Formats: sequence, structure tokens, C-alpha cells
Amino acid sequence: MFCNFCYAQNSKLDSAYYYFKKGKNFDFENKHYKAYESYIQSKKLYRAINNKDSIAKCDINLYYLIKSQNNLNEDAKPYLDDYSKYAEEKNDSLMLLKANNAYAAYFWDQDSIGKSSKFYKKSLILTNKEELKKYKASIYLNLAALYTLKKPDSANYFFKKTIHILDTSDKIVMVGFYINYALFFQKQHNYKGALIQLKKAEAIQLNAHQLKYNKIIYENFAHIYQESGNYKKAFEYYKKFNATKDSLNNTAQNIAISNLDKKYKNDIEKQELKTKNEKKEKQILIEQQKNKQKENLLIGSLLFILLGGIIATLTLKNSKKKIKLAEKDKEIATQKNITFLKEQELSIINAMVGGQEKERQRIAEDLHDNLGSVLATLKLHFENLKINREKKKINQEELFDKTEGLIDQAYLKVRSIAHAKNAGVIANQALLMALQIMAEKISLADKIKIEVVHFGLNERLENSLEITVFRIIQELITNIIKHADAKNATINISLYDKNLNIIIEDDGKGFDINKVNLKDGMGISSIKTRVKHLKGTFKIDATIGKGSSIILDIPIL
Repeated sequence: MFCNFCYAQNSKLDSAYYYFKKGKNFDFENKHYKAYESYIQSKKLYRAINNKDSIAKCDINLYYLIKSQNNLNEDAKPYLDDYSKYAEEKNDSLMLLKANNAYAAYFWDQDSIGKSSKFYKKSLILTNKEELKKYKASIYLNLAALYTLKKPDSANYFFKKTIHILDTSDKIVMVGFYINYALFFQKQHNYKGALIQLKKAEAIQLNAHQLKYNKIIYENFAHIYQESGNYKKAFEYYKKFNATKDSLNNTAQNIAISNLDKKYKNDIEKQELKTKNEKKEKQILIEQQKNKQKENLLIGSLLFILLGGIIATLTLKNSKKKIKLAEKDKEIATQKNITFLKEQELSIINAMVGGQEKERQRIAEDLHDNLGSVLATLKLHFENLKINREKKKINQEELFDKTEGLIDQAYLKVRSIAHAKNAGVIANQALLMALQIMAEKISLADKIKIEVVHFGLNERLENSLEITVFRIIQELITNIIKHADAKNATINISLYDKNLNIIIEDDGKGFDINKVNLKDGMGISSIKTRVKHLKGTFKIDATIGKGSSIILDIPIL
């Protein structure tokens, strides 16, 4: 029996796919208006048959299409939000990576470096999966470019990471790397290094994408030569840039507005025909009507101005009242928050002091009950040894053995007390759990929010290593709370290929590394020593007003 429903479904699927491919072709040809129409039509047809995967593909293409337009007021972000929501529902790693990268670029455009970095690092964690490893170099490169202007040490760190894993067969990624590396050298006023990188980029042939990337390369050449004082070369590359720009603009002129032409074509033709056939008498009537309209327009404008003035006055008075009320409400809310925070801080301090006092009492009791009696007996044994020595008795061997046994017993008791003290930190918790609990407790005070982002910590590390790493991170977070005046901080910790990578970032006031003595009250010198003992590396990247980043790499031997 012939299935009409199945036929209709297949027909819509074919049509949807046809419009999607048309959109891709128009997009490639820079016919963005037609591409937009095709994507929208494709999405409508996919929606009719509830093909969610293809709807998501339309959404991400629409997002990038709209985002690429300079003078378009339409917000592209809702398309990205829909794509990301579906990626999370499906739990598709590749889709999630694409969504994270798109969000990172979006916030980069908003000059929100912290948010952009957060999404790139989410993508970086995903690339630890075998099927997504090939994207790791691109994300390292994006992070390097992101940090180039404001965090040069972090930028250099990620550029070096990129170099080690670059796929030289991916020409577009290679060109992107050289262009961004050139920009990094330029910002360091290393113009020779910048020119070397750009020449490498220029030498790569990209076929269909050549014109687009030549524009970027020529413009960067011009800027670098101008900054370095070589105005002749700068002028030459500005001419090349303008020629390339004109070529692209000519291509952009091919953006179709055929639908608008069709819509208004008949009206224009009718209007032209009507104008040709009109008589002189009718033209006079039209002129009279125009004059009348001008008079009416003038009167209407005066009334509008008068009415507008009245409305503006009333609106201003209303606004002032609202502003005053809002300021009072804000003042009350601020006072409440201050009071609450003080109470919270006092509670935390009291709890901390109480805990410390209990711990001191416990240790004192252990020392008194367990170690005190042993030491007292040991003292008696030494007195007996002294007496026997004076009396020159020969039965001292047994007494020596007993005394030695008591010393061993005292040592073991001290060791057990110390072990019990250390065990309270991490013994019953993995490193990750201990960090999460610490972050949660600190965040409860509402003074700073600590977030833990992790990957690969599926199994416990060696106990002493976990304790050392926890103490290092604890000390760094304490420094942020004391000195950074930050609202948010992130602990990024991942274990991959026998390497423990830790990045701690905050959005605080930052500092000038060259002007601050890190030994004064920040414990950095001690942390560096501990990291060095673990055969790891320790880097600080901080800028005044832009927060700070601390990067640790610790090998797992």
C-alpha cells in the first residue's frame, strides 16, 4: 500500500536538505542575504518533520552568518543558545565543543576576557577525548590570541603549547597561527620576529580562501612596517591591502536583494507609467496637494514639539522620583549586605577559632595521656642508669634495652599524632573532593565565588602528593581572598598524559609583578620551593585591573 505520509516526510526532508545546501553555497559566495533566506527556509522544513539534528545545524550556521555582518542590528545569540541547549540535551562532545568556541568568540567581541577564557578552557577539556584531539591546537591558539594584549606571559605559554601539536597539513590553522604569532611579536615591539611569522603565512597557498587571508596579512604587514618606521614598505602593503579590500567589496556587491526587487518591481513600473501619462492639469493639482501637505506637516510638527515638551517634563519629574527611591532602596540593600557579610565573616572566624581550639585540646590530651607517661618512665630509667653507672654495677644491658624500647615507643606516639593531624585534610577525601569542599565553604560567605573545573581526576594520586598540591592551592586561594579583592575565582585542574595541570584565575584588581615583592606576606617563595621539589613549573601572569592567572604543571612520576 502506498504511504502518503512517508512520501510527504521524504519530500520535506529532500527540500530541507536542498535549501540547506543552497544556503552553504550562497554563504561561500558571500551572497549572505540569499544564504540567510535559504537557511531559514531549511529550518522551517526540518522543524515540520522534527529533525532536531538538522535544526541545530541551521542554528549554528545562522549564528555565524548574522555575526559576520557589520551593520546588522539583529542579535545572533538566540541561535547559538538554541544550538548549545540541544548539544547539552544530546550530550554530543563535538557539538558542545563548537558551542563553547562560539560563546568564547562572542564574549571576546564583548571584551569579556574572563568569560571567553572560561569557554575556551571548557573546549580544551573536551579535546582530551580521543576523537576531539585534533581540535586542541586550534583552542590553544585561540587562548594565545585572547591573552596577547593583556596577559603576554599566558599568551606565550599557549603559543608554545600550540607549536608542539600543530598539524602542518591543516593550512588554514597554520596561517592563523603565523598571523596571531606575528601580532604577539608586534605587541612586544619585536618587529623582526613579527615579519618572519607573516612571511611564513604569506607563503602558504589557500586557494579559495586566499583573497580573504591575503587581506589580513597585507594589513598586518602595513601596520608593522609603519610602527617600525619603514614607511615605504608600509605604503606598498597598504596599496596591496586596498586592492584586496576592493576585490572583496566587489564580491560583496553580489549579495542578492532579488526578493526585494521582485516585491517592489511592479509598483515601480506602475508608478513610472502613471507619471508619463499624467497631464499638466493633474501635475498642478499634485503641486497644490503637496503645498497643503507641507502646511499640515508644519502644524503637526509644532503640535508634536509642544506635546513632546510636556511629556518630557512629566517623564523627567517621574524619573527623578524613581531614581531617588531606587537610590534609597540600593542604600538599604547595601547596608543589609554589609551587615550580613560581617555576621558571616564573624561566624566563619568563630567556627575556625573553635575548631583550632578543639584541635589544640585534642593534641594536648594525646600528649598528656599517651606521651607523658612514657617520658616519665623514660626519665626514671635514665636515673637508674646513672645510679648503676656510679655504683659500677654490670647488669646495665637489660636496662639499656628497656630504655631504647621506651624511646621507640615515644617516637611512634609522636608520629601517630602527626599522622592524625595530616589525615584530617585529605585522608578520607580525594584531592578533587577536598578542593570542591573548600571552594563550597569559601563561597558560602558570599564574598567571593570559587569554581572548580576538572578533568581526568578519576583515580586518587599518591597521598603525600595530594596533600602537597592541596596545600599549594589552599595557599594561593588564601592569597586571592586577602589581596586580590576579587568577586570570582576559578580552579582549573586536569590530569592528562601523566601531567597535572593547574590554572588558578581571578577577576580581582591584579598587580604589577615587577613592582611587587612576592616574598612579603604572600607565601609565593614557599610555594615555588614546593613546586620545584615536585619537579614542576610555576608561572604568574597578572595585570593591574585585569586580575591574575597562576599556572602550575606538575609531572606525575
